[in-house]
Amino acid sequence: MDCMNEELKINSEECYRVAEQRAAHYFKSLHVQVSQKTYIPTLTKDFQSWKHNHIHHHPVISFFLRGKGKPDSQGYHNYIQWLNYTGKLDNYLDRSISYIYMRDLGKDLDSTDTQIRIRRVVDSLKNHLTTEPGEKTELFGMAGMYRWAQKEGIESTIIWLINKLRTVSSQIPTGMDADQAQRKLIKIIAGVVFHVMEEMDEDISPDERAQKLAEAIRLGYSYGLTYPFIDDLLDSDVLSDKEKKQYSHLIRATLTTGSVPELGKWSGSNANLIKDIHSELKEAFKYMKVQQRPETRKSFFEDAYVFYHSQEVDRLKELSNANYTNEELYIPIILKSSSSRLIVRSVINAPEDDGFNSRTFYYGIYNQLADDFTDMFDDMKANAVTPYTYYIKYHEIRTDLINPFELYWTVISHLIHHVYHSDTKASEVILDRAINGLKRFKERMGTEKYNDVMKLFTTGNSNFNQLIQNMVRKADDVDFFDKLLRDHVITNLKNERKEQEEFSNLVESVRTQINNILKIPKSRNDSLMNESIIDAANYSLEGDGKRLRPIVTWVMGVNGYGLNRFAIVPLLRSLEYMHTASLIFDDLPSQDNASTRRGRQTLHMVYNTAIAELTGLFLTQKAIEEQALLNQFDSNTVLRLIHYSAQLTADMCKGQAMDLDSKGKQLTLEELNSMCFYKTGIAFEASLIMPAILANASEFEMEALKKFARHAGIAFQIRDDLLDVEGDLILLGKPIGQDAENKNSTFVSTLGVADARKEMWEHYCLAMEALQAVPRSTTFLKHLLNYFVNRDK
Repeated sequence: MDCMNEELKINSEECYRVAEQRAAHYFKSLHVQVSQKTYIPTLTKDFQSWKHNHIHHHPVISFFLRGKGKPDSQGYHNYIQWLNYTGKLDNYLDRSISYIYMRDLGKDLDSTDTQIRIRRVVDSLKNHLTTEPGEKTELFGMAGMYRWAQKEGIESTIIWLINKLRTVSSQIPTGMDADQAQRKLIKIIAGVVFHVMEEMDEDISPDERAQKLAEAIRLGYSYGLTYPFIDDLLDSDVLSDKEKKQYSHLIRATLTTGSVPELGKWSGSNANLIKDIHSELKEAFKYMKVQQRPETRKSFFEDAYVFYHSQEVDRLKELSNANYTNEELYIPIILKSSSSRLIVRSVINAPEDDGFNSRTFYYGIYNQLADDFTDMFDDMKANAVTPYTYYIKYHEIRTDLINPFELYWTVISHLIHHVYHSDTKASEVILDRAINGLKRFKERMGTEKYNDVMKLFTTGNSNFNQLIQNMVRKADDVDFFDKLLRDHVITNLKNERKEQEEFSNLVESVRTQINNILKIPKSRNDSLMNESIIDAANYSLEGDGKRLRPIVTWVMGVNGYGLNRFAIVPLLRSLEYMHTASLIFDDLPSQDNASTRRGRQTLHMVYNTAIAELTGLFLTQKAIEEQALLNQFDSNTVLRLIHYSAQLTADMCKGQAMDLDSKGKQLTLEELNSMCFYKTGIAFEASLIMPAILANASEFEMEALKKFARHAGIAFQIRDDLLDVEGDLILLGKPIGQDAENKNSTFVSTLGVADARKEMWEHYCLAMEALQAVPRSTTFLKHLLNYFVNRDK
């Protein structure tokens, strides 16, 4: 082991020196070209040909296209529909996928095989995008991911990934952009999967394809973790300078020895954060390492070291230092921008491909200069050193500094004519991307600030700049799907986070209100026995209950249907009284014989079985009494609600009887679903249907809500069954393992843990799809469903 570690360390140092020499040679070539300004006549000629496909003399259409602002999550779908309607979608997707094949897969676009593959992806993507919205789920949403996983036979891997993404999201500290971190991670995973799919043979068997996709997802996640937990974390101000040194030492030691050091004692205020991150990264690193073939393990560590070290060299620069040479500014950028994609092939154990390595190496700086241009003002605020921030600060006193905007166009010229050998398609895509980047920057910054930037970076190149600005103003059809998708994903992530916060706050607020109205008062006429029953009822009601059913009713009634919040108070009491009664009966020695409920002793343990039985009956009758107090609604409507409630109570009894009868028996999945619906799902249905009845909602809407409730209720029950096996006693407020002890037939006992999880996610998807038919906002129900499948108690 020591020999291997020493060998890796030597190779790591040597490989960085070799990579640095190669980058220096590339930079020297670019330096000559930018000094001689050879890019100007070359690109001027290229643009003269290019503009024929992009400058159209149709003022109305041109105005309409230019008026397309940055789409929001709703605009994403509308914009795709508009492209399809106008006949532009094919070309839009073709240039977008072609760009991805160049940037991420390192492909040469003049290859017939590459063109066939691009066409296949375009057709598939177009088919997905033009499917009616009601017929599909959001691809990067949990339901969309799981539906895709089912088609590929990798459900367990996607369930693992969903849980991992949730864990990462919870670990992103304040001071870092959690949404951007998740977006980058998702992007890396998608990129690795795309790489692996491209390497697959067309005649691969379904089982082998599923195995490769599952490995790609885990590898993509493992590699992708380095962005939020290494790159972003070290770029942020979360860690102190001392902590950053400790952390960097850990990473460097890992890459130079091939094993993750123990964390040891952490000096700093972020010990808990680092402990969690260290654990995640250690697991990820071990997975990547074990996936490497012995013959590729060495190159993997070398590529990883070049990537990390070049980032570190760049990160440690200080904007206050006025003495960096052009080589010091650009060589690390060439290395980190190329190695970030070169390493992907090492990660997935792809065979050597000299063409890929060469194209990717030369292409990287183009992307980095484009990104740094976009972010220059944010980087200036952060005092980060990039070619743009450094030029802005020192160009007046450092005449030797290369203008990064001129170098950007030099790289473009070099790529088109020296890397892609003047290929028409490659030229088209690269110039499309360049003009699109300037258009987006201008739109984001505003015309005045954009002009100031152009004035700074284009001095002495007035004719070429005039040509470029003419393209920026007039050119159409230069937008890209990955940018639209990026904006859409970010918007969705931000909206999801905001909605989740609002959901949590609303649930806690309503829960507090409901807790305050549940206590049953005593009257002077109550007998001693009745007082005992009331005390017992209040004991059960005062437990730390989730109050999900009355909360759902409140939100649907007040926010969904506009019912008066005071008028439905009796209904809220009614639902919680019925639910609490069902729990009391559930816990009895004759049924589940539970000793703990809602974090304390069950009612029959505190009092006795007879009092518990009477209390359950008492609460059931109190529920009906409360329903009869809904006096601000039409009497026929209230009677309809009471009739529905009575049927529901009877059905719940059937469900519990089925449960008792199932003890010691192995139920089929169909029997389990039926029992679950009657025992659990129907009570959840009531919380949706009762306010709908009071609001006189249509039968169509109530049927959609019933369908949602059925599948959401089953998903909830499966999660309950899983928690009984793998939950936490303290979080649950009740012992685990009760189902096995009582010989209950559950989804876990019938299917096993892994298949029970799959069944839960199947019902999650069915519930999400049912929501599409509900003709009002379903944001709350969507987040409630997310809570059902992700909860810890």
